[in-house]
Amino acid sequence: MSQYKLPVSVLVVIHTPELLVLLLERAAHAGYWQSVTGSQEAGESLVETATRELSEETGITATAAELRDWKLTNRYEIFAEWRHRYAPGVLHNTEHVFSLQVPNPRPVTVAAGEHLGYCWLPWREAAARCFSWSNRDALLMLPERVSQARR
Repeated sequence: MSQYKLPVSVLVVIHTPELLVLLLERAAHAGYWQSVTGSQEAGESLVETATRELSEETGITATAAELRDWKLTNRYEIFAEWRHRYAPGVLHNTEHVFSLQVPNPRPVTVAAGEHLGYCWLPWREAAARCFSWSNRDALLMLPERVSQARR
């Protein structure tokens, strides 16, 4: 097993039918809010990564069938402070976007050491609170993505 993280990750937007969105506050950076994110592990499919990260970061379990693959990828530069986690010379990450609709806001169990807390916000407020442009953009697309899924 490699000591380095793969430069492939998932972003999982958790929302209700009314478009309340779950955000998690990063432990390493208080005030940095985000959806569920995490790197793919060797041998995992992207949907396996999404279900694992969802469970690890929130305690929410979902099947692959419950997750919606947006077939959307984002490529971004890895923050300098986190590059040591990746093989030398790896500067960019490719993120794959998924979503999970839950019936209503619920308490979650955040990963100790990874997140400080959580909140449920209307999608526009959640988008404005995200520190990551890719997370913000995904939340701004949420109403259209949910509408497409209902058709």
